[in-house]
Amino acid sequence: MSKTAFVFPGQGSQAVGMGKELYDNFAAAKAVFQEADEALGFSITELCFNGPEEELMKTYNTQPAILTISVACYRVLEEAGLIPDIVAGHSLGEYSALVAAGALSFKEAVSLVRKRGQFMQEAVPFGEGGMAAILGLERKVIVDTCKAIEAKGNAVQAVNFNCPGQVVIAGKTEAVNEAVNELKQAGAKRAVSLPVSAPFHSSLMKPAAERLAVELEKLTVSDAKIPVVANVSGEIIIQGDAISSSLVRQAASPVLWEDCVAQMLNYGTTVFVEVGPGKVLTGFRRYCVITKSP
Repeated sequence: MSKTAFVFPGQGSQAVGMGKELYDNFAAAKAVFQEADEALGFSITELCFNGPEEELMKTYNTQPAILTISVACYRVLEEAGLIPDIVAGHSLGEYSALVAAGALSFKEAVSLVRKRGQFMQEAVPFGEGGMAAILGLERKVIVDTCKAIEAKGNAVQAVNFNCPGQVVIAGKTEAVNEAVNELKQAGAKRAVSLPVSAPFHSSLMKPAAERLAVELEKLTVSDAKIPVVANVSGEIIIQGDAISSSLVRQAASPVLWEDCVAQMLNYGTTVFVEVGPGKVLTGFRRYCVITKSP
């Protein structure tokens, strides 16, 4: 029997104006925005709809904004009777997936990701860390190149395994630049520096992970009512304790999105629905399926 997966996007899918149509047309979505504003103590709704863009792009605003849009989308689908068999989210999107699965309340999740964004931004001074997408090169070559550079004392790692042919690296700015140059020489089709404010999911995020752990201890993380695929392992997690531990690890560990998609396919998923702003995950998923076909 075929199954449906709901997948939730992470940072990078934001745009001024996102969610306005949902807010105007669906009471269930409007209620989510109102709950977010109340939980955060300011109008994330106004920021989503009208910007300014430079404020929306700040990590501690982007994260609660995308979570709010994604959960608003989910509530509309849920009200229409559309319930997934399995869920997953890319990086920040994992929090949206956990709200959908009933493991986290939206009120607690939106406050938590606001703090998560602050912790991640404060872990590395602005300008000292960076990220780059490496296209058209095998995972092993990228991982080995980063390890060789890191052995010389400068942190850089492969942190997002998005789909075959696309891996994101992160670390100290000079180490990322060195890796980009070496990977181009190794045959990468393209190497694109990403416009981000911190080296997300690298080991440099360990201070953020430690602060996040303290915040998670204050919350009730329930067992998931819908299977959730974890970024850090590509495995299904259900138990609340395992979810909490996974979220702490996720802040400073690679996102194994390609593995997550493979897990959902193995589970019997034939329909993937991207729930939230943008279409980034739809592109990743299509390429994963194409490259894994016999």
